[in-house]
Amino acid sequence: MPPRASAPKKIRLGHGIFQLTTNHPARVAERVAVLDLLSRGRCEFGMGESASITELTPFGRDMETKKEVFEEAVRAIFPMFGDGGCEHHGKYFDIPLRNVVPKPVQKPHPPLWMACSQLPTIERAGQNGFGALGFQFVSADAAHAWVHAYYNAITKRLKKLADYQINPNMALVSFFMCARTDEEARARADGATFFQFALRFYGASQNRQRPAPGTVNMWDEYNKWKRENPQAQEAALRGGLIGSPETIAKKLRRFRTSHIDQVILLNQAGKNSHEHICESLELFASEVMPEFRQDPEHDAWKAGVMSGAIQLEEIDTEAFTDRYGKLAVNVTPPKPASAAAQ
Repeated sequence: MPPRASAPKKIRLGHGIFQLTTNHPARVAERVAVLDLLSRGRCEFGMGESASITELTPFGRDMETKKEVFEEAVRAIFPMFGDGGCEHHGKYFDIPLRNVVPKPVQKPHPPLWMACSQLPTIERAGQNGFGALGFQFVSADAAHAWVHAYYNAITKRLKKLADYQINPNMALVSFFMCARTDEEARARADGATFFQFALRFYGASQNRQRPAPGTVNMWDEYNKWKRENPQAQEAALRGGLIGSPETIAKKLRRFRTSHIDQVILLNQAGKNSHEHICESLELFASEVMPEFRQDPEHDAWKAGVMSGAIQLEEIDTEAFTDRYGKLAVNVTPPKPASAAAQ
């Protein structure tokens, strides 16, 4: 039997998340161009939010200036994709004349997205004309409210940071594992909550400070948490797109009613096999995707919103700021190193 292909033909694989606060704009522009040429993957620009101190400190950035650094990086990146190149001299970056090759494949290019690890960033993405990469919402009402906030921002309060074509799209990231039965899918996705656990582990610590290097083994901490919280682990797995084709399709139909544009499948499953991941993608592509490949009702709704023919209600999002909900991973804040040593 020939070896299994690494990328099922019906699934587009590959995207990059670039933290603009911790990467040089010229390097980001080159990586975006190469990713576009090789796989036509999406490119997401992040600000460093989910565990900000942990992400920013090693690079000499801080919470107070990260937005300013991000916006200057955006203004420096996009002119590089022009025919004549550009140079940039600013507060944080000094870039001599630079031109990015190869030339773009996708339109718009780069395919603009903002990684929204905090819910209010969804609205900021709309204001900047970026696609919003959100994370799983705790309810359909929350998704409905944030979709409205995003599209009202992009149609009524647009403030582009540079000369680029806007990308009105709202995508939802969700845990993913597809198998013939719900039980088999959950067993294969046993490590899917590691990413969420790690974010909460750092986010719950005092001032979001990270432990000293070499003092914490995150995988050991994660498995300890699972042993001590089996019901919480099981509940967290129920919150994602993990299950049989029938179960996943049922959940996707609920997302569709909220007018989410795209769903991104996060196939992180800990120490899982490559074969299981490919089987999961192939099963999803053959038995779930056909129903959702075309959605003319959503296309008509979106065209109406962007043209102004449909006016969306301005919904107060204050009641929908919970990113985690009752099915989420809850982590006891780690003790500071000084306290642990006493």
